[in-house]
Amino acid sequence: MGIGRSMRNCLTTIILCGLLSLSIEGSAGETLRLATTTSTYETGLLDHILPPFEKAHECKIHVISVGTGKAMQIARNGDVDVILVHARTAEEQFVANGHGVNRRDVMYNDFVILGPTGDPAGIAGTRDAKEALQRIASGKQTFVSRGDDSGTHKKEKQLWKMAALQPRGAWYLEAGQGMSATLRMADEKNGYVMVDRATYLFNRDRLRLKLVVEGDPVLFNPYGIIPVSPYRHPHVKYELSMALVGWVTSPTCQKMIGTYQREGTRLYHPSAGDREPQALSPKP
Repeated sequence: MGIGRSMRNCLTTIILCGLLSLSIEGSAGETLRLATTTSTYETGLLDHILPPFEKAHECKIHVISVGTGKAMQIARNGDVDVILVHARTAEEQFVANGHGVNRRDVMYNDFVILGPTGDPAGIAGTRDAKEALQRIASGKQTFVSRGDDSGTHKKEKQLWKMAALQPRGAWYLEAGQGMSATLRMADEKNGYVMVDRATYLFNRDRLRLKLVVEGDPVLFNPYGIIPVSPYRHPHVKYELSMALVGWVTSPTCQKMIGTYQREGTRLYHPSAGDREPQALSPKP
C-alpha cells in the first residue's frame, strides 16, 4: 500500500511539473497585436525598436500596418491589443469614449508638402500651409491625398477646413493607400502631396518631387501609444500592452528612437515625458 501511494504521489508530481512546463511555454509564446501607422512600419522604425522587447518578454509582436483611422476601428472592435498612432484629437476621443486607456506620448516629427520641381502653384518657401493649399486649389494643380482617414489624411482635412475649402475635381486625387504608395503616386503624377517628414526622408532619393513647404506649427505631428481597454474587451493582453508602453517610453528605447536616422538625419524625435514638445523648424 505504501509503495502504491508513493508511486501515485510521484506520478502526480510529474504531471504537475509537466503542466507547469506547458504553462510557462505557453506564456513565453504570447503574441501581442499592434495596430500602427504605415509610416512607422515603412520607415523601418519598428524593426529597430521592437526586437529587444520581444526578446526580453519572450513574445512576438504581430504588427498590423494601416492608417490611424483604421487602426482605431480595429481597436474598437477588440481585434488588437494596443495601437501606436498619430492623430492627437482622435486619440483623446478614443480614450474618452472608453476604447483605450493610459495613452502616452512616444515621439514626434512634422508634416511637409512636396511638389514638382517647377512649382506651378508658386508655394516654395512659404511656411503657411493653409495659404499653400489655397494656391494649389486656386490653380487646380494636381494634389494627391491619402484619402483613407489616416493621421496624415486627418491633418490634411484639418488644413483644408482652415483654408475654407472643400477640395474636389479632376485635380484632387485620393490614393486610398499607405504613405509610401501615395508618395509614389504623387511623384508619378508630378503633383503636390502632404507627407510626414520621416517617410519623405526615407524615400527622398527615389523622388522627383521636392520639399516646398515646411515649418508651419500646424504641421506638428505627435505619436501616441494606447492600450485597448480591458474593461471594454477583457480578452486583450493588457499587461503585455502596458509592458510595451513602458518599453517605448523608457530612456533606452527613447534613445533608440532619437538616434534612428536616414542618411545622417533623424526621422523621429522622442517625446516621452515632454510637456510641450516643439514643432520642427526648417534648417536655416
